[in-house]
Amino acid sequence: MKKIVCLSISILVLITACKSEKGNADAAPEPTGTENIAYKWGEMALEATALDTERFKPRPTITSRYLGLIFTAVFDAWSRYDENAIPVYLKGVDRRPSEEHNLKNKEIAISYAALRAMNEYYYTDQALFEEFMRSLGLDPDDKSLDPTTPAGIGNLAAQAVIEARKNDGANQYGEEAGSNGEAYFDYTGYTPVNNPDENVDINRWQPKYFSDGKGGKYAPGCLTPYWQLVTPISLDSASQFRPGPPPMVGSEQLEKEVREVIEIQANLTDKEKALVEFMRDGPKSVQQAGHWLKFAQDVSRRDEHTLDQDVKMYFLNQVTAMDAFIASWESKMYYDFARPYALVHDYFQGELIKAWGGPGKGVIEMQGEQWRPYSPEEFLCPPFPSYVSGHSTISGACSEALRLFTGDDHFGETVKLVPGSLTETDPANYGDTVVLEFPTFTQTAEMAGISRVMGGYHIQADNVAGLQLGRDVAQKAWEFYQKHLGTSEL
Repeated sequence: MKKIVCLSISILVLITACKSEKGNADAAPEPTGTENIAYKWGEMALEATALDTERFKPRPTITSRYLGLIFTAVFDAWSRYDENAIPVYLKGVDRRPSEEHNLKNKEIAISYAALRAMNEYYYTDQALFEEFMRSLGLDPDDKSLDPTTPAGIGNLAAQAVIEARKNDGANQYGEEAGSNGEAYFDYTGYTPVNNPDENVDINRWQPKYFSDGKGGKYAPGCLTPYWQLVTPISLDSASQFRPGPPPMVGSEQLEKEVREVIEIQANLTDKEKALVEFMRDGPKSVQQAGHWLKFAQDVSRRDEHTLDQDVKMYFLNQVTAMDAFIASWESKMYYDFARPYALVHDYFQGELIKAWGGPGKGVIEMQGEQWRPYSPEEFLCPPFPSYVSGHSTISGACSEALRLFTGDDHFGETVKLVPGSLTETDPANYGDTVVLEFPTFTQTAEMAGISRVMGGYHIQADNVAGLQLGRDVAQKAWEFYQKHLGTSEL
């Protein structure tokens, strides 16, 4: 009798196991790479950043904060469906039971968090985000704050981020004293020592004239000269890793580095021109934070990331970029250092040099005071102090963050570009298509940094110090990230 009972139990276990295996085989595999919803929200964030650039002109500091806060909201919503993760700003919302930690709930929660955060920061494109929600089968008008549902948790996560970051120094709402309600108004009253027509201190930043595209000219003011006062997410302070001073006028180093800028720019190859343009970006630019979000998406496609992996990677990537911008601006405004545009004019005034003469002119002989960066007339040079290079800082930071996240420096991306297409006005002056190769994250950052020297926007000191500052920021952001994972494991 015992044998019969044992046999019956064995058969029942076998049948159950077979059914279970069949059920698992029939279950749809989790979407990865471009198909996971976190990746798709990354695409929406990039589109919104590009549209923001079209409407408001390049403002890399501001859009870096938007992206950092959007993906923090996404992470906070996701954290309630993870076993260990700790939200950054979301408070008073319990972790959901393990049986609710499924893909559908995570997709809903992060979608509502992304929607609400994007509606707040990229408010001119709300219709775009709401249409995307509908394409996911979600109701963009569901504003539930029920902390037991994924929609409610997503809405609460975005709300928590938005509220926590009001009065954080960014002056998004014109709330700082003296702003008269004007968003992003400079409440510090920064005034450059030099004006566009007179340079009284060559060590300090000088605004320069741009073409207005209508036959006139104007000199843009300093972009967000108070950004060093914005509260970082992962850093202890904006000045935590401030580098030592740049080389000053009269030093052998500065003279050597200014001369180097002239020589490099006068001898740019087609591939180097393409690199300068790719890193500089053109119309609908996504700025540096967006550039490194694009690189993160390259990693997602390459490694077939799941939603969980992308949520974590974008959070680390964009918090790092946001804080790197704050640290970079702290150094820029602290030293208020000159750019090559003014330094070359001073060092080589009255001297005949060879340099790029502008669109359609190629390399020509000119007086030193006529020298200009390799850029279109409408955006000749970034309108803020030079030291340290923002491109170098953000690239150094985000490359290190991606290296730490993946556990490997390998990148392996390539980009095709037509040299001159983002600088020259006549296609007859374009070069032949070239392929830019980015073998590692570290080399990609170094290519971004040196491209700014090649283009004439920075001297080497700006680049070298910026790369190191960025890597220091990344190490701190990595510690912060691991803390919020709730485990030292990825």
